[in-house]
Amino acid sequence: MIAVITVVHIFLAVALVAVIMLQKSEGGALGIGGGGMSGFMTGRSTANLLTRTTAGIAIIFFLTSLALAMLAGRGRVAHSVVEGPIPSAPVKSAPASPTPAKPATPPAPATPSAPLAK
Repeated sequence: MIAVITVVHIFLAVALVAVIMLQKSEGGALGIGGGGMSGFMTGRSTANLLTRTTAGIAIIFFLTSLALAMLAGRGRVAHSVVEGPIPSAPVKSAPASPTPAKPATPPAPATPSAPLAK
């Protein structure tokens, strides 16, 4: 799922750059398209079409960005630094031995010695 959205996201990024570069530049720098009136569309309708196309691609690009962010964060648990230390990764236990170990004997109860002098 993430791979499909990532591929769509990359295609949208390339399409967005291409559509932006096709728009007529106001300052005369870097504008590729929109030269004269000899195109199949007039200047005003081309600008209107490219503006709407840019807006549509930008909206879809934004939605795929949000989808990728939500899918990347799914399954993670938030931890607060204020509440306490972050739990560490679980420690691998040693493999079980074929013979059980002897249980440890509890220590003998301590006998009270002479009372402490004050």
